[in-house]
Amino acid sequence: MTEQDLGQLPISPADQAAMDAAARRQAQLAKPPGSLGRLEEMSIRMAGITGQVCNAPDRCRVVVFAADNGVIAEGVASTPEIVTLTQSINMTKHLTGMSALAQYFGDSVVVVDVGIRNSGEYPGILNRKIRLGTGNFAKVPAMTRQEALDAIAVGLDLAAQAKAEGIQLLGIGEMGVGNTTSSAAVLAALTGAPASAVTGRGAGLTDAAFARKKAVIDGALRLHRPNAQDPIDVLSKVGGLDLAAMTGAYLGCAAAKLPAVVDGFISIVAALCAVRLQPAVRDYLFLSHVSREPGYTLAQALLGLSPCLMLDMGLGEGSGCPLAFQILKAACAVMSNMATFQEAAIDDSYLAQLTNP
Repeated sequence: MTEQDLGQLPISPADQAAMDAAARRQAQLAKPPGSLGRLEEMSIRMAGITGQVCNAPDRCRVVVFAADNGVIAEGVASTPEIVTLTQSINMTKHLTGMSALAQYFGDSVVVVDVGIRNSGEYPGILNRKIRLGTGNFAKVPAMTRQEALDAIAVGLDLAAQAKAEGIQLLGIGEMGVGNTTSSAAVLAALTGAPASAVTGRGAGLTDAAFARKKAVIDGALRLHRPNAQDPIDVLSKVGGLDLAAMTGAYLGCAAAKLPAVVDGFISIVAALCAVRLQPAVRDYLFLSHVSREPGYTLAQALLGLSPCLMLDMGLGEGSGCPLAFQILKAACAVMSNMATFQEAAIDDSYLAQLTNP
């Protein structure tokens, strides 16, 4: 992929006419105005994405981008690197938290190797490897600019493939030991926030390792000086291959007019990168749940979107996506199947006094 290709993606804002029509239908449904709260908002936003007032998103998928992060050499992760590969394999067998949820709800799962530090081939894992993990960004850039673009292209391809295969909701997940460190570094670079404001303990760290994690991020930002106005520069210097591919997936969803569900902290940082590259991508995003990581709140505020759920989750993998799919299905079911006042034989004249007291 070239920079020119990226700049020419056919991404347009949501269809305002379809959203207006959906809002009018919501006003006609046999219920007090606004009584279904954010379900109403979600159904209207879905209409803006698809161009149809009534939607039935029955075919859902979680695509997981897996990669290793060289920065773990600095002692910023408690989990051994081999877990990236092991859990990627387990996802294909529906043995992880996300994949167990996806199987239960009937959602498909696609696991994509964009940078696992192992050269083998594994059944069920799509090999789109860019390189064997990123460099240790405490000492060298995580990757080249072209490698970041190539990873973005993988995400674009997977979103286009999902659309071509009839997927109607796409959740974006990840698997990579150390990727809360790269995500915090990217968020700090994009926003100017210090590491202390955006960095959490990830899968769990001692106090000493947590302090080291924050110091490594601050040091890397001083060393590489990523350009906050250039998300590709940020991703290449202090990001991860999974983050770059996820960024591409969000861009690809917007280009394909496919609703994209954001998981937790790592996922929302990639979503912010995509929106910084193409602001209209925001119209295609639904946040699944509030992450435990402190940087999540900042990224959420910058996107101006609200999560569906508050369940104190911190697993990652895309585990919030199968749950959010069900909420979005419910929102669309109300829009499509609920009776209007006329169909329910209810005189709605009493609503006038509610809107004009």
